[in-house]
Amino acid sequence: MRTERNLTRLDRVFARLDREPERPAGLDVPRMSRHRIVLFSATLAFYLAIVVAVLATSWLVRFDWQVMFFRPYQQWPEIHAFLDYWVVLGQRGPTAVMVAAWLGWRSWRQHTIRPLLTFGAALLLLNVTVGAAKIGMGRLGPHYATTIGANEMWLGGDIFPSGHTANAVVTWGILAHMASTPRARRYLSALSAVVSLSVGLTTVYLGTHWLSDVFLGWAAGLLVLLALPWAEPLLTRVEGWIFSLRDLWRGRRAGVGAPATPVPAMSPQPAAPADEPHREPVGASRPARAPAYLAPGPHTPRSERSPVTPAGSRRPPHSERASRAATSARPVAGG
Repeated sequence: MRTERNLTRLDRVFARLDREPERPAGLDVPRMSRHRIVLFSATLAFYLAIVVAVLATSWLVRFDWQVMFFRPYQQWPEIHAFLDYWVVLGQRGPTAVMVAAWLGWRSWRQHTIRPLLTFGAALLLLNVTVGAAKIGMGRLGPHYATTIGANEMWLGGDIFPSGHTANAVVTWGILAHMASTPRARRYLSALSAVVSLSVGLTTVYLGTHWLSDVFLGWAAGLLVLLALPWAEPLLTRVEGWIFSLRDLWRGRRAGVGAPATPVPAMSPQPAAPADEPHREPVGASRPARAPAYLAPGPHTPRSERSPVTPAGSRRPPHSERASRAATSARPVAGG
């Protein structure tokens, strides 16, 4: 009796994936709705409020100094080793490789490069906006502060806003942005929020960022994610352009590797009799013939060639001819 093997959990997962070789129909991509515009405007206002509060050396700067003097890494030293590894979730290099690998596999499964293009656009916006703000405001970090109570602005630093926090928001938030169902988007949004919040607070614990740096990093990363729907038309054109280039390259590659068209062999024509010269009608054009292959060496026309006479006769023996030869050789008797 034939028994089927029980499928494991991993087998069932791959069997489910094999039933979805094409891009899902009706993929739910976030649009710039009215709710999203309101959220984008509120986040931008929060971003500007943090910048103004730091520039004015308000209560937020004094709170930054209080947290720095509290030295959280000395208050809870038992979690220092773990948080040294946890903060890597906000570093751009390792996180970009992990997320790009996942999105690349998803692009291959769905036959589209939209996930990778969206991730690349998000990283580009993040580098431009956060990098410009860091260099433009030039704030020094807690370890390099020079004047107690000062905002440490315009001193050549690159700490404001927090790059670790903004990168954690964008890198892990892009998974929620590219989710194919609203339910998955909600779960991934909550997960990315927890990771980005914890990474930002970890930088404060380690003393590498002010608390206001983390606030501004959260706002900067969220602005990038909320602005992505505005880039969707451009990403669609870029995807179509890349696919057209791929089709053109495939066509050229197929044209180079195609076999040459075979030349049809010419059928042999019967030779004309020797006593009857070949005649052609007046004005008739002789059909073009394929060039004959000539062996190397001098060639002479047929009329100048010496006939080849093999030794002996090549005619087959004939019984009548043999009897005639025997009769002629017999002596004639005299009468």
